[in-house]
Amino acid sequence: MKALNILYAFLGGALVGCSAAVLLAPEKGADVRARLCDLLKKKGIKISDAEVDELVAELARSEE
Repeated sequence: MKALNILYAFLGGALVGCSAAVLLAPEKGADVRARLCDLLKKKGIKISDAEVDELVAELARSEE
């Protein structure tokens, strides 16, 4: 059970790290949001532009 918790912690950290890297990349915000939206749609996750904006705002608040 302990190994499973370590795996979840690693995957959670990787997800946060990847999100931060995408959001802090030296590109225009609109380009990053569009790329993020396209990537999620390719993975079968239906998300609107407004939901992407909310996600970005939430991640930005957590970085403060």
